[in-house]
Amino acid sequence: MNYDAALDRALGRLHDEGRYRTFIDIERQKGHFPRAVWNHPDGTQRDITVWCGNDYLGMGQNPVVLEAMHEALEATGAGSGGTRNISGTTIYHKRLEAEIADLHGKDAALVFSSAYIANDATLSTLRVIFPGLIIYSDALNHASMIEGVRRGGGEKRIFRHNDVAHLRALLEADDPAAPKLIAFESVYSMDGDFGPIREICDLAEEFGALTYLDEVHAVGMYGARGAGVAERDRQMHRVDIINATLGKAFGVFGGYIAASAKMVDAVRSYAPGFIFTTSIPPVVAAGAAASIKFLKGPEGRALRETHQAQAAALKLRLRGLGLPIIDHGSHIVPVHVGDPIHCKMLSDMLLEDFGIYVQPINYPTVPRGTERLRFTPSPVHGSPEIDQLVRAMDSLWRHCALNRAEASA
Repeated sequence: MNYDAALDRALGRLHDEGRYRTFIDIERQKGHFPRAVWNHPDGTQRDITVWCGNDYLGMGQNPVVLEAMHEALEATGAGSGGTRNISGTTIYHKRLEAEIADLHGKDAALVFSSAYIANDATLSTLRVIFPGLIIYSDALNHASMIEGVRRGGGEKRIFRHNDVAHLRALLEADDPAAPKLIAFESVYSMDGDFGPIREICDLAEEFGALTYLDEVHAVGMYGARGAGVAERDRQMHRVDIINATLGKAFGVFGGYIAASAKMVDAVRSYAPGFIFTTSIPPVVAAGAAASIKFLKGPEGRALRETHQAQAAALKLRLRGLGLPIIDHGSHIVPVHVGDPIHCKMLSDMLLEDFGIYVQPINYPTVPRGTERLRFTPSPVHGSPEIDQLVRAMDSLWRHCALNRAEASA
C-alpha cells in the first residue's frame, strides 16, 4: 500500500470540503484576558480578542488560582510521579476530590486527566460493574460519551435529542429487570440548549434506571454555588453520576466524576482509563481546588451574574442585526452559517481584519449544513469588546450577503 498517497487523500478530502482545521498560535497574557497575542505566520505579532475560549469566567487568570498553583509548585515540583495507585496520590488530589464532592453534594469524587477520559472510562467500565447494562444515550451527546458507550460493548439505545417521549418508549420496550442507565448533558455546547433533567430523572425513577449527567459546559456557571444546571434546577440529588471538567469555567485542567462512595470506589477499582494513567500534577490539582472553592462563594455568584448579562447583551445585539443566532437561553452564542467554506472565510476575516479570534465549527462536531461560529462571552468581555464584535459581524455579514447575491444573479 502507498501510505503517503492514502494520507494525501485523507487530508485532501478535508481541504476539498472546507473543513481542514488549522491551529492559531496565540499567547494568553496574564491579567489581560480576553486579550491575547497572535503570532502571525509572517513573523509579526498582533493583538487579538479571544471570543471562542472555554475559560468561561477567566479563572485561568484569577490571582487566587495562580497563587495556589505557585505554592504547590514550590512545595512539590512539577509532576505527580505516577498513577494514583503507585505514587500519584497527594494531599492536593485528595483536597480537590473533597471540594468536588462537596460542590455536587455527593459522597465522593474521582479526578481524571480530562473530562473526555472521565466519560469514556466511566461509561465503558459501568458495563463491567453492571453486567447486561442497557445505556440510553441522547443523540447529541458529546463524542467522549459516545465513545464510552460504544467501547463498553453491550446494548445501547439512542433517543432523539431531548425527546423524553422517545426515551420513555425505548425504556418501555426493554426488559423491566435489566439494569439501565440514561446518559445525557445539562448544556449541549454547540446549540447551547439545556437537557430536561427533571423529566429524565422522573423516567429513571419510574423505570429503575441510573442517571449519568455531563455538566462540562455548566459547572462554575449555573447554580447557587456553581455546581451546574442540576443544582440550579434543584435536581442534583436525583442524579447518580455527574461528570464535569476542570478545564473550562474552573480555568485549569482535568476532569472528574462525582457520585456515591460505592460508585466512585467501583469505577476507581475497575476503570483502565484511571488505573493506568499518570495523575494530574499536584500544581494543577491545587489550582483547580482553589478555583472551585472561589466560585462557590459570593464572588463566584457575582461572576456568574455578569457572565449571563454579557451573554444576553451579545445575543440581543446580534439578533438586532438580523443574524441567525441560536438562542436557547444559555451562555453559548452560536451564529448559524450553514457552509464550511463560508464559515472558515468569516473566521479568517474576523481574525485578519478585526483582530477577533473565533474558530469555525464544522462537521463532525456539528452535522453538515449546520456549520457555525460559536461565540463564548465572559464576564471580562466588556462593552468595548462587544461593540467591536458587533461592528465586525455587521460589516462581514453584509459583505458576504452581497457577494452571495452577486454570485446568484
